[in-house]
Amino acid sequence: MKSQSGFTLVEILIVVVILGILAAIVIPQFTEASTEAKTSSLCTDLQTMRSQIELYKIQHNDDLPAAGVNTEADFVSDMTGQTNIAGAAGTDYGPYIQQIPTNQFNNFKTIRIEGAGVNTAGANTHGWVFNSDSGAFQADDSAAHAAL
Repeated sequence: MKSQSGFTLVEILIVVVILGILAAIVIPQFTEASTEAKTSSLCTDLQTMRSQIELYKIQHNDDLPAAGVNTEADFVSDMTGQTNIAGAAGTDYGPYIQQIPTNQFNNFKTIRIEGAGVNTAGANTHGWVFNSDSGAFQADDSAAHAAL
């Protein structure tokens, strides 16, 4: 008789079960790493935007971007374009950022302007919130990350 070599069905099933157990242990760790990476990216974007808003304010006699206008388009224009000391288009200062960053948790890069006389409807529909009164810049109302 000729002897056959190879694995039995039971041996193969045991290996598959062990691989399944290992995968069940490893996959949740990747999920946590993904959330941590998004949180880290969000913190970095917030720090960058806040520092550039503060630089704009220093160079424009304590006026915030889009001062008196309170629209997203004016905020973006002030931060990504060049302005004079009065905040109008010019060549004295800026640009402060190349583009508005994307919020990693909701994939929006739009900005909701809040402040006196501004409609604040639309939470969770923008990437960011800018308060035109206080200069506060934060992620748009994702409950877990609003305090960042």
